[in-house]
Amino acid sequence: MRILIVEDEKRLAEAIGQILLEKRYMVDIVNDGRDGYDYGRSGIYDCIILDIMLPYKNGFEICSILRKEKISTPILMLTARDSISDKVQGLDCGADDYMTKPFSTEELLARIRTLTRRKGEIILDELCFDDIVFSISTSSLTCTTTSKSISCSFKESEMLRIFLSNVGIIISKEDLITKVWGYDSDAQDNNVEAYVSFIRKKLRFIGSRVAINSYKKLGYKLEAKND
Repeated sequence: MRILIVEDEKRLAEAIGQILLEKRYMVDIVNDGRDGYDYGRSGIYDCIILDIMLPYKNGFEICSILRKEKISTPILMLTARDSISDKVQGLDCGADDYMTKPFSTEELLARIRTLTRRKGEIILDELCFDDIVFSISTSSLTCTTTSKSISCSFKESEMLRIFLSNVGIIISKEDLITKVWGYDSDAQDNNVEAYVSFIRKKLRFIGSRVAINSYKKLGYKLEAKND
C-alpha cells in the first residue's frame, strides 16, 4: 500500500514516513503544494496525508482541485489548525478525515487503516486466481493443487497484488514502476523484468498453472495455462 505525505515541516514528514515504513507501507514525501498536487493527481496512492499550510498551493486548494479532477484517493488533513471552521472547510473541499498536530502514532495508523477501507469495499486478506492464493498479511504464495507455498519479498508482494487485482489485463512496465517503485523513482525496465522473473520462478516452484505472460511493447498479463 502506497501513501503520499505532503508536509513542509521536513522533520515531521520524515518522522511520519519512518512510522509508515516500519508498518510496511510504501511512502513518498513532498514538501510543497506544487509537488503535492503533481504527485497526488497521479492516482497511484492508497491515501494522501495532506498539510494545510504549504508553499505554492495550500492543502484546501490541492484537495479541491484533485476532487474536481475526479481523483478519489482518500485524503487525511494533518495540520496545526484546529478551529471548527478549518475542519469544515477541509471536509467541504473533499477531505475524508482531519487530524490536528500533535497526534499519536496509534491514532494516525488507525485513521489510515479506516480511510483505506473504501465505502462498500470488502477488505480481503487473500487474493486468488485459478490455482494460486496470495496472502497479503503473510506475503505467502500458495498453489492449491500442490499445496506448496513460498514467501515473497516486499516488492514481489506489491507486484503480485497488482497482477491479482487486474487479472486478464495487460499491465505496462511504466505502470509497474510507478506503482511498485514510486512516482519519482529511478527504476528502469530491467528492474521490472528482474522481479517478473523472480515471481515466475516462484510460480514454477509451487507447481502452479498460472503464468505471467509477456506482450511485446505492451507489458505483462497474468493468465492460467490451458490443460
